[in-house]
Amino acid sequence: MKDKKLTLWERYLTKEIGIEFKACLYFYAILFFYCVYRLCVGKTVAEILHMAEMILVTYIMGYIQVFLLWNFDEAEQLGKKEILGICICTPLYAFVSYVCNWFDRNICVTIGFVLYVVLLYVCVYFVYRCRRRIDDKILNSDLEMFKAKAKKQDKSEKE
Repeated sequence: MKDKKLTLWERYLTKEIGIEFKACLYFYAILFFYCVYRLCVGKTVAEILHMAEMILVTYIMGYIQVFLLWNFDEAEQLGKKEILGICICTPLYAFVSYVCNWFDRNICVTIGFVLYVVLLYVCVYFVYRCRRRIDDKILNSDLEMFKAKAKKQDKSEKE
């Protein structure tokens, strides 16, 4: 029974892997918006410093989301608490983008970025929801196969 419980290390590692995944997901999405913006203003290169700031911010936000804000983007439902999490994190991203000059401090683009981040959070919520449903189906299927195998084994032992 003791072997089936997660150790402190395993729980920590699970959270870390989740944060890594979040950081990569959000970084990619933010970088996409940034690159589209750069192309729209006629620039075909991305600033390495901006990308470093983006990945750093996504890691920090991942830790904030997981440890302080209830991991709201992985919630079962999109309720008041989750919307509050979005309302806290989105302005933080916008603030950093403005201060770090990702979009040349263009207010219109920054507002567009805010809307994009809100949409991003909603999409990520649905991605996690779909993943949970798929995981549930897989676990239920595995359980049914296990029950069938156990039942078959019980029959053969009785004979």
